[in-house]
Amino acid sequence: MRASLFVAGLLVVCSAGPLLGQRGGGGGGPQNPFLGNTQAIAEGDALYHKTCTTCHGANGGGGEIGPAIVAGDRMDVGVSDAQTFNVIKNGVQGTPMRPQGLPDSDIWKIVAYIHSLRGTAIDNPLPGDIAHGEAVFFGKGQCSSCHMLGGKGGLTAPDLSNIAGRRKSSSIVDALTKEQHRVYGSGGAHLQSLPTMDSYLPVHVTTADGKTVDGILLNEDGYSIQMIGSDNQLHLFDRAKLRRVVVEPKSLMPTDYDKRLSSDEFKDLMAYLTRQGYKAPASAGRGGGPPVEQ
Repeated sequence: MRASLFVAGLLVVCSAGPLLGQRGGGGGGPQNPFLGNTQAIAEGDALYHKTCTTCHGANGGGGEIGPAIVAGDRMDVGVSDAQTFNVIKNGVQGTPMRPQGLPDSDIWKIVAYIHSLRGTAIDNPLPGDIAHGEAVFFGKGQCSSCHMLGGKGGLTAPDLSNIAGRRKSSSIVDALTKEQHRVYGSGGAHLQSLPTMDSYLPVHVTTADGKTVDGILLNEDGYSIQMIGSDNQLHLFDRAKLRRVVVEPKSLMPTDYDKRLSSDEFKDLMAYLTRQGYKAPASAGRGGGPPVEQ
């Protein structure tokens, strides 16, 4: 798609007023036949990266020619699947966006893929054996030794009970496979490299009497320090009474789960995690839906 969907979206919005506020291709336009179809989304992924990446960047994150298209609250790139389909199929006269000459089925697969980029994991869960993934989470993966999920697990890492309602599937995968990982806000990724996360950092405290307490830093200032110890207990310290405080710059979170686990174990773990959560209630935001983390 050699295009600027910013311009295209504006023209389409002006000529398709009844579609505003509708998402998923509903009402006033053709329905997306592949919505939620994981196989079609995977095929749409391949088609997108063959046809659209040059302008709109990998995973819809924005390129040198076209804008990011990952945010569902952006009216300039179409708020419904029907509008996105129209832009890809017909292009926009007077802009670099030309008709792509693809079969309708391929266009709808690309649209399904773009739709999946705009939603959180709960809207677009990954395929796999969910029950086996749960067993991996609480067993071999040792995820629950740090993370709480559904009231079970540790306290030294974020609670994952609504991970699929807050994060995209790709973000969950990245967190377990990329050493440098960041969650981007609405609009996509614009950095060439991903900076290190700076939360839940390991901390080692030595008290005046020589006792050592290891854990995860919660908060600190010039007078005090708060942490969750490896015993899953809250510890509060007066800095003036400490002999030593060492904060490590790197999280304890492993980022090689795709190597620690077999391919089936990792796939099933992702299937489980991308279903843990709930859908956010609809809001009256710009695109008819709430902005989400990516």
